[in-house]
Amino acid sequence: MYPFSIGVLMDGFRTDTLTALDKAVAVGATGIQVYATRGEMSPENMNAEARREFLKRVKDHGLTISALCGDLGHGFNDPKLNPELIEKSKRIVDLAKDLETDVITTHIGVVPNDPSHPRYAIMQDACGQLAAYADSMQAHFAVETGPEIATTLKGFLDSLHSKGVSVNLDPANFVMVTGDDPVQAVYTLKDYIVHTHAKDGKRLHYVSPEILYGMEESDMLNDASFIELPLGEGDVDFPAYFKALNDIGYKGFLTIEREVGDDPEGDIRKAADRKRHTSELQSLGNLVCRLLLEKKKGGG
Repeated sequence: MYPFSIGVLMDGFRTDTLTALDKAVAVGATGIQVYATRGEMSPENMNAEARREFLKRVKDHGLTISALCGDLGHGFNDPKLNPELIEKSKRIVDLAKDLETDVITTHIGVVPNDPSHPRYAIMQDACGQLAAYADSMQAHFAVETGPEIATTLKGFLDSLHSKGVSVNLDPANFVMVTGDDPVQAVYTLKDYIVHTHAKDGKRLHYVSPEILYGMEESDMLNDASFIELPLGEGDVDFPAYFKALNDIGYKGFLTIEREVGDDPEGDIRKAADRKRHTSELQSLGNLVCRLLLEKKKGGG
């Protein structure tokens, strides 16, 4: 049994916050990831009392917050927009600390393969500022993998000389977008991994990450170049992936990022029931596989 904990992305339940907490408990999760970029959970909409009350409700459910999602949807490619985005990101860090989590997942844009590319320096400057603030708060901006291969991302992170910007490893994004090997990526990025997503998929044909990650989210999720699949049905070698995470000493969350069908609660509950009553689901890997049931195009 691997020492990983199961988390769920609360938005996947498509319901109000309190009901989502109940459902997270019902499916056997021990952690939740929460979007903090919009709506009632954004920093500007949560005063000190609201933060304390939400954290109390999470704890009363026996849950912890694995991470906040702080993806502002732009990356850090535009020096004109970056100051505002950086300030918003810092406020999400403040919220994360109040909610007793150290991880804020985000997309930073597509890191160029060539460090001499003009955008590389722009992203370095922005991420350097994010890293310095995160370090001061003992937190991590966790870059979601996918837009570039692991060696390119590692080179970029090494250039920041900080763990304030780290990694949220999503294995499916590697196989669906860049074609990189997510198992080897674990070893490549081992010094930076602070959070992971559980997702599988296939790349159907190649489309440049520059094009994919330049799309609006809804267009990207429906792009025909890749397909998200239940774990074990795509091209991620999950037995090897879980072993790699264990090899590097990872003991954090595998958070389910999945927009299931018309009855997400029912789908996930079936998975949890099968875990309780079927001996083949004694390993964490098999539990996660059963939690992702419905085929869907996607790639966030």
